[in-house]
Amino acid sequence: MKKAPILVVLSLSLYGCSNIGGELIPVEANSDFEFNFPYFLFIPEEAAKNSTVSLIVEPNNSGFTSDDFDDHLDQAKGLASNRGNLGNFLAHEMGYPLLVPVFPRENENWRIYTHALDRDVMLQKQTSLERIDLQLLSMVEDANKRLVNMGFSVKDDFLITGFSASGTFSNRFSMIHPTKVSICIAGGLNGILMFPTDSIDNTALNYPLGTNDFFEVTGQSFDSTAFQNMPQFLFMGELDDNDAAQYGDAYSEEERAIIFNPLGESMQPDRWEICMNEYKNRGINAELRTYSEIGHTINTTIRKDILNFVRKNID
Repeated sequence: MKKAPILVVLSLSLYGCSNIGGELIPVEANSDFEFNFPYFLFIPEEAAKNSTVSLIVEPNNSGFTSDDFDDHLDQAKGLASNRGNLGNFLAHEMGYPLLVPVFPRENENWRIYTHALDRDVMLQKQTSLERIDLQLLSMVEDANKRLVNMGFSVKDDFLITGFSASGTFSNRFSMIHPTKVSICIAGGLNGILMFPTDSIDNTALNYPLGTNDFFEVTGQSFDSTAFQNMPQFLFMGELDDNDAAQYGDAYSEEERAIIFNPLGESMQPDRWEICMNEYKNRGINAELRTYSEIGHTINTTIRKDILNFVRKNID
């Protein structure tokens, strides 16, 4: 992997620890430990040392492209420290630490949608973005060591959660690394889930739509049993009209054609229902929800349902 630009390290030094209902720890990029970008580790005040915890991971989602790394650093810091965000909310409620990586989403290379773990970023070679999924696993390993040194006992697997692009990241990441993830929570998914199959209606589904070229992209076989057994909470709002399939940064023309046929050009309810039925028919251990009168957002009801789901399935 290519070493991270020096700007990444210097920018991180601008931040100190914050105490917003806990401690926010900035961790610098470390290519020797196989992660080329920094991350934030948030430890909520509810986290009891000498207790067993599960790390929560929420991939960063800036919501825009920018060639200024500080823009993504600021957004990730806010994601880690603001209780209005799902990962931070769960951290407080569960007393678990939270990790938020700081992956850039560049304007210059706008088709590389890092925050959704798209095909373009997964095919990166000899750049700092090569295999950011593995870089995230290295961040998790580094964070776990830090937590152990602080007096926590940390489970090997972790929760991953996300909404919108980071929800898509979480869905795809959990398919690539199902043995590493204890629970996957993902929402605002644009009516599209990655299918745990090579094809649908005789149409090949390459990454990120399905597993047809899974080995070529990831270097490993798809562990269908582990993915099937992993608890997942996947949801959309009935009024959500945020359709990433319409945009060139999220999907190529070839991918878009497959999404529209056979999955459906109409995101709601057609495409989302096809995806939900595919997961149900394949016995995926997923709670699939469509929330009425909800758009591209998360409300108190959704947070409560997610929290109950996590408490029910964490062990």
